Amino acid sequence: MDRIRIVGGAHLEGVIPISGAKNAALPLMIASLLTEDTVVLENVPRLADVSQLKRILSNHGVDFAVRGRRHGETELDGETITLNAKTIVDTTAPYELVSTMRASFWVLAPLVARMGHARVSLPGGCAIGTRPVDFLLNVLEALGAHISIEGGYVVATARLGLKGGHIKFPKVSVGATHTALMGASLADGETLIENAAREPEVTDLAELLIKMGAKIEGAGTSTIKVTGVSTLHGAEHTVIPDRIETGTFALAVAMAGGDVTLQNTRADLLDSALETMRQAGAHVDALPNGIRVYRNGNGLLPVEVTTEPFPGFPTDLQAQFMALATRGQGTSKIRETIFENRFMHVQELARLGARIRLEGDTAYVDGVDKLTGAPVMATDLRASVSLVIAGLAAEGETIVNRIYHLDRGFERLEQKLSRCGAQIERISG
Repeated sequence: MDRIRIVGGAHLEGVIPISGAKNAALPLMIASLLTEDTVVLENVPRLADVSQLKRILSNHGVDFAVRGRRHGETELDGETITLNAKTIVDTTAPYELVSTMRASFWVLAPLVARMGHARVSLPGGCAIGTRPVDFLLNVLEALGAHISIEGGYVVATARLGLKGGHIKFPKVSVGATHTALMGASLADGETLIENAAREPEVTDLAELLIKMGAKIEGAGTSTIKVTGVSTLHGAEHTVIPDRIETGTFALAVAMAGGDVTLQNTRADLLDSALETMRQAGAHVDALPNGIRVYRNGNGLLPVEVTTEPFPGFPTDLQAQFMALATRGQGTSKIRETIFENRFMHVQELARLGARIRLEGDTAYVDGVDKLTGAPVMATDLRASVSLVIAGLAAEGETIVNRIYHLDRGFERLEQKLSRCGAQIERISG
């Protein structure tokens, strides 16, 4: 099993290109099930989750083509993928495929919307909380589908098609909002979605659906109106930059010190996180095509963070920010309100010398003078990269084990960091 070896202490200098957003690319790929025509997606990241979703969609009959590299492109540029779901050959998504990646459960909505029936295994994914699928099933029931659970599978039927309805979420849910948008786009009549997720990835999906002929108003706000259409057509779309990758590399620079330009990204995708970094002592400048992050010599300050739905501080940067807080000159307070089990990285950061105490949904991080390298083990995607960030600033060698989590969400992490001077390498076997 692969590991990552880091020798800490090097400042980061240079340019890091940011990939397309995994959390946008996955629902965009799934949306191809809604039409018989071809959907072309540009800037798709080369990730394990994307490859797995290709296998899942292929099982339903989706044909794929990946455009070869063009002049001037490098291995760090995203892929262009062509998807065609002209013929759906199977409306079952089996356990052995869905159990490896939670987002694949979202195929349920477009399959029911287009075919009138779907049978999808209950999902797997990172073990960071229960993350129930109730909201997603409630969406389909609100659109007229009949839902049953049979042998670990969700069976959804709408023989006469989905019908427009009123959906009001008791709690903001990105996955449920994705489900509502895809289902309502082909539903008969108007659907009103209240307390909708406002994340950029939701807006990106809405923009693709609009290009495909959907009638959607209010995406990016908490109230979305969808007027269903009978069919959707093909479209071309570019995946937005990955705001979590952007924030992760920004925090890595703040942690290790140095001066790095994050290229092909947008500051407006994570204003809250960048402002928190400024409060902690990092310098962050928005650029026309990216973000400059630098910290040269000044110490890090303690801050208070509460994870919230967009536009608040993202839960997917909580672990990375905790790594930064371990070197703060004082006590930082980090409250996790989205996922109840998302502090599993705490005990691994402690192996590097971090001082963290947990009280319910809140972590209190007492900054230390130094971290010391040690073998650590990744527990989930974001926790694993927090250990990489900590290792960049630790004295000596850090070995991060079980890095298959990293490959699910970060494209060529070690290459991007090593290009900027980090002493980091992948060890195979």
